[in-house]
Amino acid sequence: MSDNRIIALAGNPNSGKTTIFNALTGSNQRVGNWPGVTVEKKEGVLRLEGTDYTVVDLPGTYGLSARSIDERVARDFLVRNKPFLVAVILDASNLERNMYLALQIMELGVSKVVLVFNMMDVARSRGMEIDARAMSIFLGVPIVPTIGNKKEGIEDLKRVISLYVRGLSADNKMEPGSPFKYRQDIEDAIEQVESMIPNEIAREYPARWVAIRLMEDDSEYRDIVARMSSGEEILGKVDALRQHLERILGYDVETAMAEMRYGYIKGVVREFVKRRPSIGDRLSMSDRIDAVVTNRYLGLPIFLLIMWIAFMLTFNLGGFFSDYIDAFFTFVGSITAAHIRTEWLASFICDGVIGGVGAVLVFLPNIFMLFLMLSILEESGYMARGAFVMDKLMHAMGLHGKSFIPMVLGFGCNVPAIMATRTLENRKDRIITILVNPLMSCSARLPVYVLFAGALFSAHQGTVIFSIYILGIILAVVLARIFKSMFFKGETTPLVMELPPYHIPEPKGVILSAWQRSALFVRKAGTVIFAAVILIWLMASFPLGAGYASEHTLIGRLGSVLAPVFSPAGFGYWQAAVALFFGILAKEVVVGTLGTLYHTTGSGLSAVIASHFSPLSGYAFMVMTLVYIPCIATIAVIKRETNSWAWAGFAVAYSLILGWSLAVIIFQVGSLFA
Repeated sequence: MSDNRIIALAGNPNSGKTTIFNALTGSNQRVGNWPGVTVEKKEGVLRLEGTDYTVVDLPGTYGLSARSIDERVARDFLVRNKPFLVAVILDASNLERNMYLALQIMELGVSKVVLVFNMMDVARSRGMEIDARAMSIFLGVPIVPTIGNKKEGIEDLKRVISLYVRGLSADNKMEPGSPFKYRQDIEDAIEQVESMIPNEIAREYPARWVAIRLMEDDSEYRDIVARMSSGEEILGKVDALRQHLERILGYDVETAMAEMRYGYIKGVVREFVKRRPSIGDRLSMSDRIDAVVTNRYLGLPIFLLIMWIAFMLTFNLGGFFSDYIDAFFTFVGSITAAHIRTEWLASFICDGVIGGVGAVLVFLPNIFMLFLMLSILEESGYMARGAFVMDKLMHAMGLHGKSFIPMVLGFGCNVPAIMATRTLENRKDRIITILVNPLMSCSARLPVYVLFAGALFSAHQGTVIFSIYILGIILAVVLARIFKSMFFKGETTPLVMELPPYHIPEPKGVILSAWQRSALFVRKAGTVIFAAVILIWLMASFPLGAGYASEHTLIGRLGSVLAPVFSPAGFGYWQAAVALFFGILAKEVVVGTLGTLYHTTGSGLSAVIASHFSPLSGYAFMVMTLVYIPCIATIAVIKRETNSWAWAGFAVAYSLILGWSLAVIIFQVGSLFA
């Protein structure tokens, strides 16, 4: 039995890799349906025959060229950690594209390999008949057909892994490697380069793999060799070999080697995959739907309509359940006030805990509905189409079309959305996307929108909230254009991204995903928000005798200093100023602060908002909440992902200035027409 207890899962985005990971480990990691969901590796445990194995879910990649951060993470893990086994998850309905990564991993030669042909049901529905047994014998690796979302074939996969653990395999082909060979002159060149690799490098990296990467002019491996004492001499000989081959081939060696891999894969697929012409020749259902939803004229209106429906459902259905939570907290507050005679304790529970945390938790159904809508759009395959629909607009604004993916993720939370920019190959595109991502309305801001829209725009709440989200998108793409012209002039690379087939979302999966993401909201309410409202309650209670939440308390004095700044925007109330100030900790705290200061929740808080704000000043406050300083966690991740406090500081400065300016413009210009 091997002492190495690491099993890596590799595969293209949308191959169902994370679903297989969940089935093997019991992990409840969220499953998305477009590139970029799994950015960092995730780990789980698989117990086989009394032994625990670490299963690592690597980022989804199309190859091992390491042009993007996620590709580099996957390649570095495979090369340096040398897992005992690599299970390569392939979309069985698109083997020609998926096999490229599998071939490179076999070529790497550091681990035993098993190929998992996932989505076999999709392949069969397209009239494909795969002779997995014959292909397995030809390639010299086990092949396990699966349908991950139905857990079909998972036990077969565990059985194959178990055989590998015991040093056996179904075909007794245990040595890592690939049956694929390049044309003879390239093979000869690879062998020559392999013989030059210094022992210091060969001890850490497979010599043939290093030779292949040098022949493909991989900058990372050239740097590794250059650091050796004989590095320059070796690289000179490699360059001479490349130039010699390019004179023979008529084009660069890297392209030639890639074409040979694809040619080999195409031959394997042609030999072992049969397609029924009557089915294969007609458009799939996905193609027919795409002809409408990605149409150059209809695509954008359809996208906006779908998002509008999602937000209407978020508000209307979520609001129905919110009323019951509001009634519950009102009841608890009245019971507390009636039975607790200690004044400060009753104030703490009613004004602090219920007024603060309760005011936020009232909006939990809206948060859940938002995540449910996003999960349905992700799982159905539609969200990837959104990137294509927006691609032309994004390019016009100087932003990469693929940047739309982390921007949409920002509707959930800006922190993982910013981390998802690692899928962008171009550092300039990545930094721009990071800088504008906080303009996407995260779920933490939704309670603010729901509170103000319900109080001030009762007949059009959903549409008003939708307009805030659209405004965030518009601001993001406009600022991306400005930032690109200011900091990063140059061409934007075209969008090349897979469109996954449409799926009917599995109810259990989307509900579980929405619940898990909502649970983070609840945990934040019990930690960050709870801590914040305690601080706010204390500041609203002292000095003693000043009157709770009066202008003479500590928090009232702070608010009185800040309030004049917001008077031009129409909300120069010290309570509003304090709410925005503490909202820097977490955006939910804005509502929590208002609930604590006005010691009420739900409908009571809505009535207070309606008495203090006009629709115009309320909308200006919502826009300020959308744009101004990102929360502390977002600022921290901007610093980490850009490796620069300067960029983090710039994000804080521009968002504060822009948020205040927009709020003032909206109120002042709107007042002229009011």
